[in-house]
Amino acid sequence: MDARNPSATPTFASRTPLHIGAVGLKVRDLERVARFYNHALGLALLRSGRDSVELGAGGVPLVRLEEQRTATPDDPREAGLYHTAFLMPTRGDLARWILHVARNKVALTGASDHAVSEAFYLDDPEGNGVEVYSDRPAESWQWTGDDLRITTDPLDVDDILREVPATAEYPGAPGGLRIGHVHLRVGDVMRAEGFYRGVVGLDVTRRRHGASFMSSGRYHHHIAANVWHSAGAKARDPEHAGLSWLEFAAADGASFDALASRLTKAGLAITATPAGIETCDPWGTRLRIARD
Repeated sequence: MDARNPSATPTFASRTPLHIGAVGLKVRDLERVARFYNHALGLALLRSGRDSVELGAGGVPLVRLEEQRTATPDDPREAGLYHTAFLMPTRGDLARWILHVARNKVALTGASDHAVSEAFYLDDPEGNGVEVYSDRPAESWQWTGDDLRITTDPLDVDDILREVPATAEYPGAPGGLRIGHVHLRVGDVMRAEGFYRGVVGLDVTRRRHGASFMSSGRYHHHIAANVWHSAGAKARDPEHAGLSWLEFAAADGASFDALASRLTKAGLAITATPAGIETCDPWGTRLRIARD
């Protein structure tokens, strides 16, 4: 941790017992999608193979793109990815990114003030949702017991831009950028809670309008699950493009072992991976658990 350079330091979201490590996306056009994550978000190319690439920040892998040209397009009515949320280490980093997308005419689909965070939304070339955000200080979040105030209000973009000079550059993703949360499309919110709360061990921080927000360690959310377009969705079609897998990183051996034990007690199929273990959620989304 470099106290002199907050942009190089991962935030609270990545210092909880469980947090999001990376995501894998199945794509139909590897070159085009990789260019988006490199140019629009500033992620660095870490590894490249014949049919996959790995991109990240500060040397940490965040997104793995796996090409399958014959895949059918993702369907928003089915279970899958709503968005991957990239968390800027500081508000100033978010301001620099805003200037970057404005200069490069990157299309945005929305922006919101969520009380706990300030967020912008866009889509990658194959329709995978992306959020880019920064958190407000955790001590300013408003809890009522275990219920957290999360809003969807207009965002004061000009106020964010006051963090940096108008000439500020965005040379690439800051070293402390991480995936703060993953928002999923599911078929049933209560069933999603049964898995991500009851088995994975997350706590519900907010429920509203067909969605549930869940986290580890009192973060606002590491996982969100909604049925806004996907109510009643069945298991994912493995031939569809879109979310291939998502990874939870366990902060220590005790957190990893406790999660592995809960998965076993729930009777879920578990396979070993080089980094840890893998299972699936109720819709067939592959969930990897790794030691941080």
